[in-house]
Amino acid sequence: MTAYASGDRVLVSPRYMAGAGDRLADVIGPLIHLFDWPTQHDATTGHVTIDSPDGSMFCDFDPLQPLGQWWTITHHEPYWEAQFSRQTPLEAVAAVTQALPQILGDTRHAERIPITDMPLDQLASLNDWSAEDGVWTSPDWCCQLLHTPDEKIAWRAEHAFFEKQPLATFTRDVPEGLVRNFFAHLATPTAVERTFAHVPLSTRYEHSHLITPVRGAAISPHADHALAQLARTRRR
Repeated sequence: MTAYASGDRVLVSPRYMAGAGDRLADVIGPLIHLFDWPTQHDATTGHVTIDSPDGSMFCDFDPLQPLGQWWTITHHEPYWEAQFSRQTPLEAVAAVTQALPQILGDTRHAERIPITDMPLDQLASLNDWSAEDGVWTSPDWCCQLLHTPDEKIAWRAEHAFFEKQPLATFTRDVPEGLVRNFFAHLATPTAVERTFAHVPLSTRYEHSHLITPVRGAAISPHADHALAQLARTRRR
């Protein structure tokens, strides 16, 4: 029996085990409020569409998409597309969407929303991921980022528990800075906050994850989580 009720707020690590979460505003809010991207929202279905002011980029969120591909970002001339599934942590999706204005040359708020220039191998090493022949693998072997530059889908993030649905796909011509931003926020061991009901069932019963409560933390929720991570590492 779990120690958590469905409405309890918890911290989860590693991040790629946490599911999407509920911070939709972090993904689309900056585009709307900081960069004035036009938006349309269907309150009945939750469908949200956002266009760049110049009409060259399109961001679509559809929580009822039958294949579970919640997010689609499309750019025209050159054409490229990025998609994210319903299991992709919203923190990693936000790292992509918030950087889109810079890709189009709008450098307002660039100091607040940086695009990392750290190479993928260095990002992997920083977060204890392995790197070999265009494949970056998480320490528990559950998550991978694959680079296949000669294929239409040039980048793919996969999770062992969701074999039929990649966490993310990026076609050729997607700016690599967006891939780096996504990977940096997917691979980091920093915990993310979730309602326990939003944590995937597969994660709740998998021993490679760590879940700690937000409420009742002795120091602070993130400090308690970090100490629990350290204690588990020492036991191993």
